[in-house]
Amino acid sequence: MTSPLELDETVTRALADVQTVTATGRSIAQVIDGVKLHSPVNHVDHRGRVYEIYPGDNEYWTDPVVYCYGWSVRALTTKGWGLHYEKTDRYTLIHGEVMVVLFDARVNSPTHGIVQKVSVSTESWRQVTIPAGVWHLTVNLGESEAFLINHPTTVYRHEKPDRLLLPWNTSAIPIDIRELFPIQLKSDGECH
Repeated sequence: MTSPLELDETVTRALADVQTVTATGRSIAQVIDGVKLHSPVNHVDHRGRVYEIYPGDNEYWTDPVVYCYGWSVRALTTKGWGLHYEKTDRYTLIHGEVMVVLFDARVNSPTHGIVQKVSVSTESWRQVTIPAGVWHLTVNLGESEAFLINHPTTVYRHEKPDRLLLPWNTSAIPIDIRELFPIQLKSDGECH
């Protein structure tokens, strides 16, 4: 019989790791009602890559495509929080790696009050649908600008945008966005 492992006092400050996926790799995190994730098939050969953003109506693209625009998030920064009353956003990542953070503000939703984090990258989900009534913020986790396109379900109304805004560091949504950045700097300049 072997003796128990002897460790120093650092273990008194440690947190036990928790399960995040099943044995088959499926996430066990709660998913907000109406949020859809999709990874288009990525065709790769010696010349490069191609993937279909909108291949026509299918299980992911159930609402018509009526509008499209491109947007970006600069390195190691955020865009959001934003919420729409009417439109659904449908993001597709073109370049980079981002974390889309969602909060269900819909009082009658079965997932009201749930926070969901979605990694969007070429290796993970590349498309995410965000229903009306769900706050969303996009964090660029990389060191270069991330580029995305959006196919919202309604055309943008310049004279009266369908959008509410909160600051990225709001206390109204129960998540500290600073925790998503890999290295945190405190005002004293120390890395934490």
